[in-house]
Amino acid sequence: MKHISILVPQGHTSVTNIEGSLQILSEVNGFLAGLGRPPLFTIEMVGLVKDNSQRNGLFSIRPDKLVEEVTKTDLVIIPAMHGDQYQALELNKGFIPWITDQYNHGAELAAFCIGAFFLASTGLMKGKRCATHWKLANEFRNMFPDVNLVDDKIMTEEDGIYTSGGAYSWLNLILYLIEKYAGREVAILAAKAYMIDIDRTSQSPFIMFEGQKAHEDEPIRRAQEYIEQNFEEKITVEQLAGMFALGRRNLERRFKKATSNTIVEYIQRVKIEVAKKGLETSRKSVNELMYDVGYNDTKAFRTVFKRVTGLSPIEYRNKYNKEAVLAQEA
Repeated sequence: MKHISILVPQGHTSVTNIEGSLQILSEVNGFLAGLGRPPLFTIEMVGLVKDNSQRNGLFSIRPDKLVEEVTKTDLVIIPAMHGDQYQALELNKGFIPWITDQYNHGAELAAFCIGAFFLASTGLMKGKRCATHWKLANEFRNMFPDVNLVDDKIMTEEDGIYTSGGAYSWLNLILYLIEKYAGREVAILAAKAYMIDIDRTSQSPFIMFEGQKAHEDEPIRRAQEYIEQNFEEKITVEQLAGMFALGRRNLERRFKKATSNTIVEYIQRVKIEVAKKGLETSRKSVNELMYDVGYNDTKAFRTVFKRVTGLSPIEYRNKYNKEAVLAQEA
């Protein structure tokens, strides 16, 4: 039997992560019984206190055990903790020695969405790949520069540590863990029962590029604003260096440090974000939108678009613009 500990943190926690994990993993034992196999999981909610109030008293969760009562577990699930992440860490720092000890004695760890912030605060993620909600990617990088954040991924796995991307992508990580522990057949049963799209690996189609302006480098912020206001033009690194009286290497170094993107990447992301909005809301052709954002090479545009979003322009439009699709079919 695999013992699974679902953490019940204090503060504003994703009750969906807690109850959803409990429900789906409990159902796995039922699927196994239907296949003539013995149960696999013993699942317990584990907390720091016996009475845990959530959402200003709207919900109350009573953990099965306090953290000090669990001496051995096989998998620790860390749900998303909302709000100020420093405050969440302070409220729940009592978990950290236990999590570290369990990991050092063979337990695996799985963090959902922004639960990755708490997992990273244990120090166990240093140098490892990590996913989290794309919207908080820049905040995560600032707090944990020694963690390798891959903000386009639905999930990561490294050295027995798992993380999932934003919002409901935790469901894909749950399926992945079910497949690992119980096999592909049971994972497919769970995917069908809960109508989860199995084997989804990227959150790129959902990312909205907002730029990273939470820094104090004023020339770089002005360079970002220039790129965003002149996305339809051909902008070069040399041009920006001359405009803001910086050497090319100095500009590139400072731009990367401030935004986590190279200048070329930033220009591409801005252009593609504008093209995405056009595909979502207009009936312009892909070529028209390509010209609108300053591309002249169809192949280059489609290649960059696919790299940024994980979808071709046509696939993206079909996913997000129902009116345009219906007009094409009429």
